[in-house]
Amino acid sequence: MIHHKIHHNVASISKEWDSLAVHDILLQSKYLKAFEEASPGNIKLYFVEVFNESSLVGLAVIQHVQLYLKDMFRDTKVSCFKEFLKQNLSKVLKGNILVIGNLTHTGQHGICFNSEKISINQFYSELFNATLELKKQIKKEKGKTLRIIMMKDFFQDDKLLNTNFLIKEKLHKVKVQPNMMLNTRTHWETNEDYVAAMTKKYRTRFKRAKKKLNGIVHREMDLETIKANSKRLHQLYLNVSKNAKFNTFILPENHFYSYKYHLKDNFKVYGYFLDNEIVGFYTLILNNNDLETYFLGYATAHQYKNQLYLNMLYDMVNFGISNKFKTVVYARTAMAIKSSVGAKPKDMIIYLKHTNRVINLILRQIFKLMDPTQDWEERHPFKNE
Repeated sequence: MIHHKIHHNVASISKEWDSLAVHDILLQSKYLKAFEEASPGNIKLYFVEVFNESSLVGLAVIQHVQLYLKDMFRDTKVSCFKEFLKQNLSKVLKGNILVIGNLTHTGQHGICFNSEKISINQFYSELFNATLELKKQIKKEKGKTLRIIMMKDFFQDDKLLNTNFLIKEKLHKVKVQPNMMLNTRTHWETNEDYVAAMTKKYRTRFKRAKKKLNGIVHREMDLETIKANSKRLHQLYLNVSKNAKFNTFILPENHFYSYKYHLKDNFKVYGYFLDNEIVGFYTLILNNNDLETYFLGYATAHQYKNQLYLNMLYDMVNFGISNKFKTVVYARTAMAIKSSVGAKPKDMIIYLKHTNRVINLILRQIFKLMDPTQDWEERHPFKNE
């Protein structure tokens, strides 16, 4: 018999969980524990286990997110018409959503199952039974009514995607910003090989960016250094976060320390130091063959003058090549500059529905107004592209 269990904390999940999620560190208990200890204040985690008789055959991470759009839109110069739309979207969509997946990370890091022991239809059916149970629990325990159910983020050809089931459940397919991904080449043994593969224009750009560091030193930060500088790292992170046009959460101050503590060598923090002051940083998650870029931050005064962001992108590639990763996952946003270092866009989709039937009929159009997609020109930094 197929059945499920819902857990409210990582400590109570089955010992077999990690064996099923071995392919993805963002689904493993050490990552989930780090997230649980340092999650944004508006996100609560739930863990769903799907069983066939007594065997664990599937799992899902679900986030209960308290989402208020008036806080999600940043103060940017927009037309009166767009401001009017924002205010009214806030009224329509404000409230609580259930995300099957990870709102803080680009990519499908929400579900997995053993296809030899459960069919995809059986898994999805039991997963959605769990969402109905969670909906009732949240209403009873917290007095909150769920407005939206969302599944994120899938590639168009994802084998875990059950399109027919989601359409039957009246979820809308919505295209979102692409995931920017750089596939390293087999002959890239060193960073010099990567630079040599560029056209003259982009080799010059690379060299100019490195010169503009002007004495800023780039080095890895260990656990104690991260702990001692948690406040500074958080300030630099907020410098970037507050300038985003659209956001759904704010990381707490202990976030990067918690990740380093639990993930150890699978989580890297690299700082940029000027006279022993941290003026920028970036983070990486080492996920099997994928190098997942994570959050970063910088002092605004040094961003343009020293080209900190561009140097971070180059240094991420260097780490990926040096450590034999097949892919550097740059995630979404800032597509043009990421393409200038060699990343390619890969389309992503989400599925969602509103619990109000009338609003759900027009939800796809509403969400397109929310999504901060933008026109951009893809760059081609390599020869023979």
